[in-house]
Amino acid sequence: MPVPVQLTFRDISPSAAVSAHVAKRAAKLETFFDRIIRCHVVVEQPHRHQKHGQRYHVRVDVSVPGHLLVVSKNPEAAKEDLHAAVDDAFGDAERLVEDYARQLRPWDRNHAKPPWATVAKLFPERGYGFLVDDEGREIYFHENSVIGARFDKLSVGAKVRFAEEDGDKGPQASSVHVVAS
Repeated sequence: MPVPVQLTFRDISPSAAVSAHVAKRAAKLETFFDRIIRCHVVVEQPHRHQKHGQRYHVRVDVSVPGHLLVVSKNPEAAKEDLHAAVDDAFGDAERLVEDYARQLRPWDRNHAKPPWATVAKLFPERGYGFLVDDEGREIYFHENSVIGARFDKLSVGAKVRFAEEDGDKGPQASSVHVVAS
């Protein structure tokens, strides 16, 4: 279903070419989110300065379920070309609509908890140790990465959660949270 578009011209004569361009850009918004309720576009010519010539300002209000997404640039940053001003405003509107749609998709959200591991080896005199994750990989950790317990109180077999990063010699844990000993 096409996006219902309301177009308002302020301090400027209505133009069929601009109306068609706005309708085309509004229809493109539907490729990012198919439940847009309406789109209100205001095209205006805020001030005429003899030095700067004609300038145009475009505001786009996109109504989606439960929200109003608004694109409005500072009128001082108005464009000299009306079609460029429309394209600028709709470029920003596309990003807003795409971000809104991404927030609604649960599979795009990253709510994964840190992985579990077991302390496999400890070298207290050197201040490091190794974890073994549920896939059997060994992950290095330093005594400074231990959180919630003292390194010297750790024992082999303690259950931990960890954040992994790439180290110089392979995977290493940047933080190790002790959850059970």
